[in-house]
Amino acid sequence: MAKYKDVIDLYDDNGKLLKSNVALEKISPLVNPAVKKIIDDTKRTVAVNLGGMQDGLKTGKIGKHQQILGRELDLDIVGNVDAIEAKIKEYVSVTAGDDTEVKRFNGGKLLLVKVPSARIASAATYDAALTSVAAATTYAVVEQFNIDMFNANTVKAAAFGSYPVTMDMAGGACSMIMSIPQNNESLGYALRNIPANQSVMMTHRNAMQGAALASTFEQAGQFEMGSAIGPFERAQLLLYAYQGLNANNIVYDLVKSNGQTGTVGTVVQSLVERAVEDKVITQGAGSATFKAYETKDPMMWNAYASAGTLAATMVNCGAGRFAQAVSSTLLYFNDLLEHETGLPGSDFGRTMGVAVGFSFFSHSIYGGGGPGIFNGNHVVTRHAAGVGMPCIVAACALDAGTQMFSPEGTAKVYGDTFGQIEEFARPIQAIAKAV
Repeated sequence: MAKYKDVIDLYDDNGKLLKSNVALEKISPLVNPAVKKIIDDTKRTVAVNLGGMQDGLKTGKIGKHQQILGRELDLDIVGNVDAIEAKIKEYVSVTAGDDTEVKRFNGGKLLLVKVPSARIASAATYDAALTSVAAATTYAVVEQFNIDMFNANTVKAAAFGSYPVTMDMAGGACSMIMSIPQNNESLGYALRNIPANQSVMMTHRNAMQGAALASTFEQAGQFEMGSAIGPFERAQLLLYAYQGLNANNIVYDLVKSNGQTGTVGTVVQSLVERAVEDKVITQGAGSATFKAYETKDPMMWNAYASAGTLAATMVNCGAGRFAQAVSSTLLYFNDLLEHETGLPGSDFGRTMGVAVGFSFFSHSIYGGGGPGIFNGNHVVTRHAAGVGMPCIVAACALDAGTQMFSPEGTAKVYGDTFGQIEEFARPIQAIAKAV
């Protein structure tokens, strides 16, 4: 028996129907096999930049910003990728034939190492994947080239980066999608601590797929931090469905009808019309000049408002090809929506709260960084319940080079590795297929 009465149709990023009459709980991070695979791969998989490691050792540039002259090592790591890959797999494996996986990209310059599930099951945190792969990479290179005890520490620094001088592996050859646990600011934030640019590159700058991937991370985080217990579970699943997974084709339809000549304001109009048509809201009694709308299902209205926020972001940032407008779109779409309907905006006002701080931190008088390096763990963007980051990712996917920190500049390796995995590259299709 279905847990909720809600039934949705899932559409792809081209407006094509993928699955109809899907029970809402079938997309849950706790239920859907594709979502669980995305989360499992995120925890177990490490990208190893062998090409970067080779170049760094050749010039002595190891760690975050260091260059140590006289400690250069000219090693043909990429040319010996067969042996090194085999050694890494051997060292990382727990038992012969377990679920350890190694994939090769860019002619052997990049490896994607998926540690066996036994390592994660026997660990308190997911950093067991990163440390084991970095150690295996170090030892594989040392052994393959018979590095002596006086130079082994240089190889280790190339693999581990500045660790343990820095808390993380800054400048190292090994990296994960998630940041290290110490950078998570509170309980359950690990999957939300993923920069927008990484989702952009993993989905190859596809705005809707990027939003879906970011929504998957964000909503899985909501479940992890206890925000989807009891009646709140339905609220989060509706947000995930309608904003993240284009349920009932709402996001696609809104963008298509407003994409050529529309504005943030016309998306508001279109969303209200759609909500009335779908009987999510009705216009109540009022004065001759203003009649507020009412809803018997505030959770569903919240999902519609959040889907509209994403559509408005795509229309506005897509028209200008600039990511910087995402913060003002988050704010003013919902401000207009509240004035138009008398109902709360996305996430019951918290999305607007994110927008105000976000505009200051990303490109106002503070200007600490562009939207692409923000994540759901950030002090500014963390407050909305998983509905801010999908919009930021979509905006960065549509950006044509206005950011100081471009996706290609900060996250190219994620596109070259994780972006070759179907669940990361096309999460909308993968999740619908797994229903």
